[in-house]
Amino acid sequence: MAKEDDLDLDIDGGDEKPKSGSKKMIIIIALVVVLLSVSAAATLVLTGVLGGDDEAVAEETDSKDKPAKGAEKKAKGKKKEPKAPLSYVPLDPPFVVNFSGDTDVRFLQITVEAGTRNPEVVEQIKEHRPAIRNNLVFLFKSQDPVALDTREGMEKLRQETLVAVQEVLKAETGEPGVENVYFTSFVMQ
Repeated sequence: MAKEDDLDLDIDGGDEKPKSGSKKMIIIIALVVVLLSVSAAATLVLTGVLGGDDEAVAEETDSKDKPAKGAEKKAKGKKKEPKAPLSYVPLDPPFVVNFSGDTDVRFLQITVEAGTRNPEVVEQIKEHRPAIRNNLVFLFKSQDPVALDTREGMEKLRQETLVAVQEVLKAETGEPGVENVYFTSFVMQ
């Protein structure tokens, strides 16, 4: 049988242990509440809800006096949005034109790709490809092969090609749409 000494019935000291545990729990809960409050306050200040939006206050003040100045501050305060990726639209098949005249060079073959950042323009280029190709054939046919034999001549032709493509798109859609054109192949024989 069990002895009375082996039984540890703590009748007198039973009140102290729950008190110390409950004090620790209250302290932990209080710390969590404080940390959450500080975190929420910091979030509100950083987002401008609690501290006020200085740009909005300045704009509101300026709009009463000078509306144009408020618009300027708003434009300056905006961050530049990253540009959309450039989409390349090939104007296939390659252009082949023959030169007339007394030159050793008789043919020109150019592969052209148009660059745009607007996905809608990609479809517009495909839709109006016959008109674009028509204008470019006439442009390429009218070139002097001696001038095209230099980098400056090729660059000038590239700029003229860009203008020709933009003119067709502007006439058909109301916007130039194309940011640049690229010669991916350029052969004269």
